[in-house]
Amino acid sequence: MLELRHISQNYGDRVLLQDINLQVAAGEIVALLGPSGSGKSTLLSIVAGLQPPLKGGVWFDGQDITRLAPEQRHFALMFQDFALFPHLNVLDNVAFGLVEQRLPKPDARARAAQMLERFGLLGHARHQVWTLSGGEQQRVALARALITQPRALLLDEPFSALDAELRQGLREEFCQHIADAGMATLLVTHDEAEARAMAGRGVRLVAGQLRALW
Repeated sequence: MLELRHISQNYGDRVLLQDINLQVAAGEIVALLGPSGSGKSTLLSIVAGLQPPLKGGVWFDGQDITRLAPEQRHFALMFQDFALFPHLNVLDNVAFGLVEQRLPKPDARARAAQMLERFGLLGHARHQVWTLSGGEQQRVALARALITQPRALLLDEPFSALDAELRQGLREEFCQHIADAGMATLLVTHDEAEARAMAGRGVRLVAGQLRALW
């Protein structure tokens, strides 16, 4: 269970987040909506450990992890621009997190190949990531996120750079992989149709506070 407890944050003199409380269960996708500048990405950064909250804390399975560094939280964060490494091929992009965890490179690559097979991308294993289509790159990004078996998945506008038809197919694919992995998932988006297609629950960030949508 991922929990946000009484989180507040300011941007200069402006109150950006005010007493935010939210729970996301294992295997659940919760959508966080709101206009640009409302604080959605800031809240996601606080959950990821990239910035501290002014007040409040982030908890996971009953433990306060607010002061833990990002790499100690074992969360995966996916951005709209994929954030793949252009100097690495597809296989080594997916294996990267395991290598960082000090798994021997041959073992990391073997597990990465298995993950790519799940995503139908094994044939692209030796290709450079910049030669792939947008949808293929996003699948590589998700495979890289899932291979380390993160405790939670944080998605920041993951499909905004893709065309509408591709987005629809990827939504279903992502939901299936997330359900299989049983991760607590927080989806940040400005697209309510996308949010309703993926998330069992949706909240909107308005004037620094959360309002339940469904």
